[in-house]
Amino acid sequence: MQLTRIANDQITVDVAALGAEMQSIQTRDGRHWLWHGDSSHWTGRSPVLFPIVGKAPNDTVSVDGERFQMSQHGFARRSNFELLVEESDRCVYRLTASEASRAMYPFDFQLDVEHRIEGRAVVVTAEVSNRDHRVMPFGIGFHPAFAWPLPGGEGKAHDIELDDGAAPALHRLSGGLVDPQSLPSPFVDGRLQLNHSLFAQDAMLFPEGAGAGLVYGPQTGPSVHFTWENLPNFALWSKSGGGFICLEPWHGTAAEVGGSGELAERPYSVLLGPGARGRYSFKAELRG
Repeated sequence: MQLTRIANDQITVDVAALGAEMQSIQTRDGRHWLWHGDSSHWTGRSPVLFPIVGKAPNDTVSVDGERFQMSQHGFARRSNFELLVEESDRCVYRLTASEASRAMYPFDFQLDVEHRIEGRAVVVTAEVSNRDHRVMPFGIGFHPAFAWPLPGGEGKAHDIELDDGAAPALHRLSGGLVDPQSLPSPFVDGRLQLNHSLFAQDAMLFPEGAGAGLVYGPQTGPSVHFTWENLPNFALWSKSGGGFICLEPWHGTAAEVGGSGELAERPYSVLLGPGARGRYSFKAELRG
């Protein structure tokens, strides 16, 4: 696997060409903060989701009535990106439309993924460019898996605390699709104490109201201040025994149960005009 390493005097980050996916975040003291990708639980570490987030009915999307096969979370995470920029504390990988991608997604796109280190933080930015002559619908999202427990937080309960103190409504998945029924929020004054039973019914989705930032970790000890931009949807996901928690900001969700198969009509899809660009990012600041 081709890897690019970026670093400063505080953290080191490895990024793979496959999927432009971050593989590790290590602090100077040797602690690893990102999930290590044990394939017996889940092979991902920090995939970039494009051009859909979540599942499509029968793994099929439609564009102006024409049907295309599209697996869960899209094809970018399984594609080889080209290394465009390599600097000591920054790298950029690029994916462009190809004959193979057009068989699944009939648009001329460009996807640049930048990883940048700022002190004890890593910033990941995806820039999508529409190089086509028509409006380009898509979903975009991030799926980073942080260690649970965090290194140095073993034996302590871990929380999610929303920066805005909100109590966003919960939605669940049914057969991988979003159940439109709104459920009571599991957050109380912006705080959710994590336990694995929360994920017995798969991911927890918060299509609206989660804000743009949170703190993950125990009340005392290490934590991650996680913030995001231009990504209105949020989800949490884990697998029992996996040792990770995924913090997932998105622009676009899985299709709704009984909803349209048209890509442009999926919930929160981006509709990007010809020649336009969209930028989406998250920042993970390591504390403690």
